[in-house]
Amino acid sequence: MTKKILITGGAGFIGSHVVRRFVNNYPRYQIVNLDLLTYAGNLENLKDIEQKPNYTFVKGDIADADFIQSLFAEHNFDGVIHLAAESHVDRSIMNPLEFVMTNVIGTVNLLNASRRLLESKPDFLFYHISTDEVYGSLGKEGFFTEETRYDPRSPYSASKASSDHLVRAYHHTYKMPVVISNCSNNYGPNQFPEKLIPLALYNMLQNKPVPVYGKGENIRDWLYVEDHAVAIDLIYHKGTTGETYNIGGHNEWRNIDLIKFLCSVMDRKLNRPTGSCEKLITFVKDRAGHDLRYAIDASKVKNELGWMPSLQFEEGLEKTVDWYLNNTEWLKHVTSGEYKNYYDSQYHKR
Repeated sequence: MTKKILITGGAGFIGSHVVRRFVNNYPRYQIVNLDLLTYAGNLENLKDIEQKPNYTFVKGDIADADFIQSLFAEHNFDGVIHLAAESHVDRSIMNPLEFVMTNVIGTVNLLNASRRLLESKPDFLFYHISTDEVYGSLGKEGFFTEETRYDPRSPYSASKASSDHLVRAYHHTYKMPVVISNCSNNYGPNQFPEKLIPLALYNMLQNKPVPVYGKGENIRDWLYVEDHAVAIDLIYHKGTTGETYNIGGHNEWRNIDLIKFLCSVMDRKLNRPTGSCEKLITFVKDRAGHDLRYAIDASKVKNELGWMPSLQFEEGLEKTVDWYLNNTEWLKHVTSGEYKNYYDSQYHKR
């Protein structure tokens, strides 16, 4: 094996796609997937590669400093791709401390363990995956660039902004080789049904209300998860140390327009009369501090590394819907247990 890479959060939505790509595309890399398997982490996401000789799964908590130190001592990693995070804004509003522990303390634990490898591994790289939400909210025009001033508006985005700053601080203070990327909203297969698209899809399947915050006027840029995994691959292997790269899908949609389009796709796929799913749309009280618009300028990663999204939103959404319709057992499994209680209290009763 030429490299041993730790991927944190590899059983989650984005992480599982990154793990799969690295395991399949780099058979000479040993990939260690570290995940706590909380409600959003699911090893079913990786059943197709779990028997590969260059893949290892480890269950553990990045907020546990002693555990992280022992893991690094055992495996002597050549690099870290850090995706493990609490990522749902609504949950961060209800329990900010949980987000601080995972997103801030957990990142510091990984950075401290990585520092101890630098003397013996000068080519070590710490790649931190973050979000466009650290930049705050845009008006009707303009785009986030790598130079945009941070202005987080939720406990989630504040915790991610904190971790971004810490990664940069370790680069400047300890000369740690790092790269950071900030991505727009991801969608695609295996996404846990708490985020907008899989939640709406899940409810449409069951003919239950589809919650839309406020008037649905908030705008997001949507990135297909497999395109994101390609970008992460490129940045890890070819990105410039110390740099930040914004990754966006060039797909801006108002939430209400997205949901109505998803309704039309679902009506067609489920052979329902036109307009059936749209009747399920239910406007609910807006989220506290809900940012109006996010939009990414991804020209840097395009110009420097040649990356561009391969799918337009309509095509990606069709693929996403097909995956969920073909994996209803996965949906039933991940919405059982702990999350079901939360889901019922937050959405079904509105």
